[in-house]
Amino acid sequence: MGELFTPTHLIVLAVVVLVLFGGKKLPELGKGLGEGLRGFKDGMKGVTEEANKPADAHTVTPKPEETAK
Repeated sequence: MGELFTPTHLIVLAVVVLVLFGGKKLPELGKGLGEGLRGFKDGMKGVTEEANKPADAHTVTPKPEETAK
């Protein structure tokens, strides 16, 4: 089956993108893609930090009046 992205495939893909979006639109698309990836990475960092917190940071201890009932 071969490799998915050979240099020839990448060149053809770049030409198709250039034809579809034009030279003026590409910087805007790149900026939007970069901001989206940055937001995704920041979100994943928050999830990872939340998952790595100690277990007792997530536990809720009941108030004394709640245990007496």
